[in-house]
Amino acid sequence: MRKNPNWIRSLIRLLSYTKQYKLIFGISLISVILISFIGPLRPYLIGKAVDLYIVKSTDSEALLLSLTGIFGLLILEALLMWSATYHSNLFAQSVIRDLRNEVYMKMLRFKFQYFDQTPVGAIVTRIVSDVEAIAEVFSSGFMEIMADFLSLITILSMMFLVDWKLTLLTLIPIPFLLIATRIFAKAMKTSFQMERTQVSRLNVFIQERLMGMFLIQIFTKVHSTEKDFQEINQQHRQAHIKAVWANSIFFPIVELLSSLSIAFLLVWGALLVEGKDQQELSALFGTIISFTLWIQQLYRPIRQIADKFNILQRGVVRAERIFDVLDDQEHLEEKDQNQLPFVAGDIVFDQVDFGYTEENPLLKKFNLTIESGKTTALVGATGSGKTTITNLLGRFYEIQSGFITVGGTDIRQIPRSQLNRNIGFVLQDVFLFSDTIHENITLNNPNIDRKAVIEASKTVGAHEFIMKLPGGYDYKIGERGGALSVGQRQLLAFIRVMVYQPTILVLDEATSSIDSETELLIQKAITEVTKNRTSIVIAHRLSTIKQAHCIGVMQGGELIESGTHESLLAAKGAYYLLHEHQFKPALP
Repeated sequence: MRKNPNWIRSLIRLLSYTKQYKLIFGISLISVILISFIGPLRPYLIGKAVDLYIVKSTDSEALLLSLTGIFGLLILEALLMWSATYHSNLFAQSVIRDLRNEVYMKMLRFKFQYFDQTPVGAIVTRIVSDVEAIAEVFSSGFMEIMADFLSLITILSMMFLVDWKLTLLTLIPIPFLLIATRIFAKAMKTSFQMERTQVSRLNVFIQERLMGMFLIQIFTKVHSTEKDFQEINQQHRQAHIKAVWANSIFFPIVELLSSLSIAFLLVWGALLVEGKDQQELSALFGTIISFTLWIQQLYRPIRQIADKFNILQRGVVRAERIFDVLDDQEHLEEKDQNQLPFVAGDIVFDQVDFGYTEENPLLKKFNLTIESGKTTALVGATGSGKTTITNLLGRFYEIQSGFITVGGTDIRQIPRSQLNRNIGFVLQDVFLFSDTIHENITLNNPNIDRKAVIEASKTVGAHEFIMKLPGGYDYKIGERGGALSVGQRQLLAFIRVMVYQPTILVLDEATSSIDSETELLIQKAITEVTKNRTSIVIAHRLSTIKQAHCIGVMQGGELIESGTHESLLAAKGAYYLLHEHQFKPALP
């Protein structure tokens, strides 16, 4: 991670994404260069037309021909401006498409710690808002700054060629403008950084509150949430106001200095009029008209350069955030050079140490063997480490020391894609996409057909309720499956696992949110799906794990006892106490 990123280095890195779009960039660049020369040429031609065909003579045909040529240049300039605008935006959108793909693909490879530590709203801001702002670097920033610089060079060159003394006179206010521009650029960079921070805070706040709206309302936290939002929104407003304040000062200064240049020009012209003959006056009128138009053209790119430079800085500030994500190696899975294929077998935890933070270890020298083809259940109080064990098996988190092996192979040597393909998870909190039932079950896998989905649904006992929905398996369930009950969502999770046929099955409180009737359906399905398959069942309901081949009791990150349901009851240890607590007759 870069603590003090150099924005110029970030800009150069950003420009490296343009290499594969050389043709589009070239068309845009050529259009910009031609505009930079054609624009300043018009004042010169207008001045000459005034000198030759209005002051010196009244040749209307020659004047009309001259005006036709000037109008033709205007048409050409308009066409070039269209080409520059279209191709620069096409170029920009192509670059940010690639950049957004790269950021998203990188995040898909991050470990779970990253998502534990980073709010969803901040992640959305990176992928959407920050990347979109970078588009302006190419469409309205870098390319237009180049055009404005070329225009400045061309305008100043023509002014010096026509009258270098008059040019120096009209440029007297420019040093003051450069100083103002420098101050303005610094102020705007600070305001953009503040604005970016406040946008991220606002996105995070809104995303979290929308997801927790049910909680806010049932605990009557609406009023306090309103106050919190108003405070964050006020800070967001203040960040924008600072940028507006800088603009409101800078642009009037530009207009004032532009007017001063024209004033110097007019004073110079008034002083030269006295004592001049007709021929000298005719040349003077054309020069004054040309210089008046050039001054207007001169200050416009200077003003725009300051504005576009701020767009450039804002885009680079956001690019730095994007590059922080792309350069993040800490949260990436470490690839072993000697990767081995997945081979089914016993799962062994050997002297495993792990903690979600180094200061608070959860598992210490943990040992556990899960026999292949059998069902192992884990029970214990909340926070005892049951779910952590399955998370470590799926390599969602990496252990600090020790080994976890499957079939004798360290899971760190197995490609994560192969490992996850062979482990199926059914969790208590089922996540569903706002898509059809079929797509939520298959996860858009074209190799799983409708027949397999229907067969798995019948095994679970969900086929009947699915067919009652409008469109059956093509029914769109809404965001997070909001159109279905908790039990129905859980049934879909079981179907999803069944159609993928994993080698290892993990059921983490998979029946805790289901009514008794639905539980009976799932218990039958569990019996079928766990048959001859290595299964890990985490449950609070001891009635659901009586048939497990082995039951392990967890406490404080340690396995304190294990055995079958009958042997553990006979031992009258921790499992016996849990069983007595759950099945103790209610007092009258």
